[in-house]
Amino acid sequence: MRRRSALLASAVLLGGAGLAVPAAAAAQPQSPQAPPGPQAIAARALSAVAGRAADVRGGGDQKFKAIGTATDRDGTTHTRMTRTFRNLPVLGGDIIVHQAASGAWRGSSLTLAKAPVKASAKLSATTARKKAAAKNRKVRDGAALVYEARTTDHKPHLAWRVEVDGRQADGTPSRQLVSIDAATGKVLLREETVKSEAGDGKSLYTGTVPLEATKSGSTYQLKDPTRGNTYTGDAAGQTDFCILTFCLWRAPATIFTDADNHWGNGTTSDKATVAVDAQFGTNETWDFYKNVFGRVGIGGDGKGSFNRVHYGNKYANAFWDDSCFCMTYGDGDGTSLGPLTSLDVAAHEMSHGVTSKTANLTYSGESGGLNEGTSDIMAAAVEFYANNSSDPGDYLVGEKVVLPGLGQPALRFMDKPSKDGKSADAWSTGTKNLDVHYSSGVANHFFYLLSEGSGKKTINGVNYDSPTSNGSTVAGIGRDAATKIWFRALTTYMTSSTDYKAARTATLNAAKDLFGAGSAQYNGVAAAWSAVNVS
Repeated sequence: MRRRSALLASAVLLGGAGLAVPAAAAAQPQSPQAPPGPQAIAARALSAVAGRAADVRGGGDQKFKAIGTATDRDGTTHTRMTRTFRNLPVLGGDIIVHQAASGAWRGSSLTLAKAPVKASAKLSATTARKKAAAKNRKVRDGAALVYEARTTDHKPHLAWRVEVDGRQADGTPSRQLVSIDAATGKVLLREETVKSEAGDGKSLYTGTVPLEATKSGSTYQLKDPTRGNTYTGDAAGQTDFCILTFCLWRAPATIFTDADNHWGNGTTSDKATVAVDAQFGTNETWDFYKNVFGRVGIGGDGKGSFNRVHYGNKYANAFWDDSCFCMTYGDGDGTSLGPLTSLDVAAHEMSHGVTSKTANLTYSGESGGLNEGTSDIMAAAVEFYANNSSDPGDYLVGEKVVLPGLGQPALRFMDKPSKDGKSADAWSTGTKNLDVHYSSGVANHFFYLLSEGSGKKTINGVNYDSPTSNGSTVAGIGRDAATKIWFRALTTYMTSSTDYKAARTATLNAAKDLFGAGSAQYNGVAAAWSAVNVS
């Protein structure tokens, strides 16, 4: 996979007598004051709530947050708020505060029956996840404590909230947020997030997946209005004609359309099938960056990118191009590689865009290896995040697109990069001279060791055996912590020319920020770098 860098009124009548009085002698009308803006309205409403605990079911340890305001023609305002109790969300505790133009209280709208009270979870998160996963559903992410008040009694219950995937009765993909009572284990609520009018697609690599589309007339466009209008188009076998970074001609991206909002057939006989893979990959990557790091969109500006599939003739590659803010995917050569639209390839390419918008690591030498390594690291993280049963998370790169003719089961191997015959397991003075896809092995190996540790391990059915260059035994700190450390290092400490030595410093600083100097995570970062000969 490669990344293409960006080049690129005189008298007033008073009284019944009709006495004419000069304007200057009459009472002068006040200039109308400008109505308060949304921030002032919100601040006024929050102040009012603080003094009306009985009216809003308020009390100690509660906090309110204004999330929207509206103003009527007469100046009456309506401020919508969410609430937390002891820093936990109170679901169903939302409220709308109504005030006159003067700020006078006009009441509130809410369903919460009583204020939440302090409670402790008697049920473990693990048990809650198992209960949520009933009825052939699979847990997608971890469990989080909330106060659930969207029940029939509207009373707040301490609950575990778990996200699960499955199928609706008609076969439509299902993604539910399940609230499990933390005291009794009772299922309080199953909230379906895939609406019945949503579409789906039969992909080549990830099974049948949910898709958001845009209706245009009587047809649907493969464009997601919930993710910045990200869309997927058909390059129709054409290629770009570029000289260095200036393109005289670009292959098209004719947006895919469909009559019934059910895309692809799961095979390459339908051109839309790999479009489903590409669109699903962008969706999961968008959600990963948003939900894990709070980054909305690849550029952090809420704007979507786009995909081009069916690029060229037997083009066995994929690339990110800053100048069009897009991903491009070939169909593969049919011998070594199939269509390069797998989930981890999509996440890899989009992550080049994140790097470009943050550290902007130069795509050459050691910084280029870190650039490629970042995309592999985030691709693995997205694959685990997606929790797709057809493509479980792993520390392999491109394993789905590999065909027997390649002679190896994946494009790259993070536990021992040298298994591809070209990548570096550890840093040396010659690392800077390697192709960036092979010098990335140092970063990939570091991330694997930091996440999982050295030695033999089986994860999601894949066997790993990760060595260390100094013979040490490394204990992993967990993939989630490792991912957060790398992302903070990338976005806060790495610059365009960061090399491996500077990357060590950047990740140590990130670990210190997130977990503290001397923490297990901080020490784990130091140990993992030493294990790949960066010290």
